[in-house]
Amino acid sequence: MLEVRRFAELGGFENDWLKAHHHFSFGHYYDPERLGHGALLVWNDDTIQPGRGFDLHGHRDMEIITYERNGAITHRDHLGNEGRTEAGDVQVMSAGKGILHAEFNEETDTTQIFQIWVRPNKTGIEPRWEQRSFPKAERAARLVPLASGREEDEGALPIQQDAAVLGAALSSGQSVTHEVGQGRSAYLVAATGRLQVDGREVEARDGVAVTGPKMIEIEALEDGELLLVDVPAAP
Repeated sequence: MLEVRRFAELGGFENDWLKAHHHFSFGHYYDPERLGHGALLVWNDDTIQPGRGFDLHGHRDMEIITYERNGAITHRDHLGNEGRTEAGDVQVMSAGKGILHAEFNEETDTTQIFQIWVRPNKTGIEPRWEQRSFPKAERAARLVPLASGREEDEGALPIQQDAAVLGAALSSGQSVTHEVGQGRSAYLVAATGRLQVDGREVEARDGVAVTGPKMIEIEALEDGELLLVDVPAAP
């Protein structure tokens, strides 16, 4: 099964500093048909104004992956971690038994992020935070693991789930394939650029939900970057 979810049809929230689009039910947006996709529970597309952000708040038992699309975001937590994640970088926060953190755009321009929440396969673990840079050249014309709980994905930021967040940078005409196995689900979004996924044209920031088993072919119709999350189909 393959379903395209158009950006214009996503849920949303907006105030004076945040413009958010929700691929799945989140906060005040509730759609019983969009309660996640397997172990993937949240995919938020956030634009944050300069000097603003999310005040100190808590999470637990969730794997939270942030992909920086444009600008930068600064993270601070009660464990003493602090870091500035720039465009092309990825940060992972394993909330585990509980973590308090704040995220702010301390830049002079707006910042844009994808924030992805994956249900862990083990609860009550020690919380942790880590970030890493993934240069576009290393993701050229191939899907590279950015965050993963699979042993074979060396170099990826670790998460507590049999899941992987993969990223690729494609020039127009280039393509990649990805096999969604039996009992697996995948969700992909073009951060920039247009794609063709199994013959379906997909605009930037549209979502594509896939349920395995299925081999999908992703072709770039123009230069751009994409993110794909592969998770167990059972939440």
